[in-house]
Amino acid sequence: MAIRCYIGIGSNLGDRQKNMDIAIQRLRETDAIEVNKASSIYETEPAGGPEQPRYLNGVLEIETDLAAIELLSVLQDIENQLGRERIVKNGPRTIDLDILTYGDHEINEPGLKVPHPRMTEREFVQRPLRELIKDKPRTSRGVYSEQGRGSPVRGKG
Repeated sequence: MAIRCYIGIGSNLGDRQKNMDIAIQRLRETDAIEVNKASSIYETEPAGGPEQPRYLNGVLEIETDLAAIELLSVLQDIENQLGRERIVKNGPRTIDLDILTYGDHEINEPGLKVPHPRMTEREFVQRPLRELIKDKPRTSRGVYSEQGRGSPVRGKG
């Protein structure tokens, strides 16, 4: 049975929109993953890390038959294909793909924490996520914020 997941997507290096479009296309081409919806894309300031360019961020709703760790592997493969380098924590990146939720599951394994442990602190995740989820989403860490920051730069896809 397919699991509904929400995936955070962002880029702040190179042609940011093209990087995101390619990542979404690669997800669409992946067996066992169905991309259902995409939020608007928001331009936002980086959250921590070294000085770096602004991000484009959004959220995707997908359904998958993959186990969470397999989904993570697919996302990391796409990041690697698009030139993602993991040199500096919270550093700039060509593409960033994060599992925000994996159905109603809570996962606490080395390298994989779901729901994403910082998603409730990040408006660049919460705002596009609210576009895709009609009621207030809740996790064991609380209700998402209702304040909005960042401006949409592209409508829903």
